[in-house]
This record gives sequence, structure tokens and C-alpha cells, in this order.
Amino acid sequence: MSAGEASAKDSGTATSGVVDALTRAIRADYKPGDRLGSEAELAQRFGVSRVTLREALRTLAGKGLVELSRGRRAVVRQPDSSAFGDYLASVIQFDPKGMFDLVEVRLSLEVQSVTLAAQRISRAGLVALETMLQGMREAAEFDASGDGEAERKFHRCDAGFHEALAMASGNRVLISLFEAMASPLEQSFALSRRGRELRGQSAQATLDAHQRIFDCVRDGDARGAAQAMRAHLEDAQRDMRAIFKFPGERMRT
Repeated sequence: MSAGEASAKDSGTATSGVVDALTRAIRADYKPGDRLGSEAELAQRFGVSRVTLREALRTLAGKGLVELSRGRRAVVRQPDSSAFGDYLASVIQFDPKGMFDLVEVRLSLEVQSVTLAAQRISRAGLVALETMLQGMREAAEFDASGDGEAERKFHRCDAGFHEALAMASGNRVLISLFEAMASPLEQSFALSRRGRELRGQSAQATLDAHQRIFDCVRDGDARGAAQAMRAHLEDAQRDMRAIFKFPGERMRT
């Protein structure tokens, strides 16, 4: 190994060490909007050069942990779920099994989400759900008309309905996850439409399933809401099997 290669390796190791240390410090001692120390202070604190410190900060910025501006101290960012959303979108696009994996995850998350929503729903939460449901009703005609814009609205409102349920749950982790899942969900809904058609089902069947979920949440029926959501997602699994012709026993292979 040449002297230059050894130096580059040492520099990379030092940068990784600072990234790890700063990540721990941010999680333990800072909240979103706080400013870190100056470059000089941080470099001295971690015993590295300012060049190494800047590289570490750029790495943290790439991870979405801090925001950098020329001439200003780094600012701790609000946690961002976009990276998770990008990952899900990629899985759905390039891996057919990813569609099944997403529905399986939704079975766990959404049954919990709708259960909490039925227990905690507010008037504002009901309005949000009803707004998304009404949007689906208005766009459901796409099945007969072939209107592409109406279909996109239907899927967008469908995803919005599920996100509104997460909001109504009051659970911040669920809310963050569903914010990340919004776009991938729209993509999965568009794909599952083909399976629904192959099974002889219409957009009205999807709308009816959402109406049942809404009615249970509105009435504070947590058990009924959970059952309605599970039935809806099991239908989504059937849509996936119809598209890819995967037998049920191969869902997890």
C-alpha cells in the first residue's frame, strides 16, 4: 500500500468515526432546529482536521440528519422518511415479490393503525377520512370511462385515506411510516387494479371496503375496523396473486 493510499484510508476511517460520534450526539443531545458547534469547535472536540470534519458533516447532510449552509453552523434536521419511501418505490418497481411484501407489512401496520384510529378519532380526523372517501367516489367512474386522470385521483385519494387513518391514530411512528408510503401505495394500487379486474371486481368493491372501514371508525368500533381492514388487505393479496399468478402457499417464498 502506498503512502497516499494509507493516508486516504486513515482519512476515511477518521471521517467515519466522526460521523458515528456526531450521529450519537445528535440523537442524544439535540433536537430539530438546533445548531451544532462551529467547525473549529467540532474539529477540536473530535481531534480531527477541519477538512475531515467537513467531510463528516457532508455525509450527515446526505443522510438527512443536518442541513448545511455556507458560512453557517450545521442545523439538525427534522427526521425525514423520504429515503424509506424511495426504497419502497424501488422495491415495487423492480421486484414483483416486493408487492406481496408490502401488503404483508400493511397487514400488521394498518390493522394497528385503524384500531387506534377507531379509539382516538376526532371530528377533524373524520372530516379528513370523509374527504378522501368522497374523492374516491367522484373518481370511481374511471372503471367504465377509462379516464386516466380519474383513475390517478382514485388511487391518490385511496392512499390519502390510509394516511388519514394513520394521522387519526395519533402514533407518530405510524404517521411517519405512512407519509413515506404514500407514493409507493399509489403505485401498488395502480398495479393491483389489474388483479382486481382479473378477479371480476370493480373500483366500487374497493370503495365499499373503504366505506366499511370508515363506518367502523366513525362508530368507535375498533374490533370491526380491524376486521374490515384485514378483509380489505386480504383482497389486495388476492389481487397480487391474480396479477403474478402466485399460489397462496408461495406468498412467502
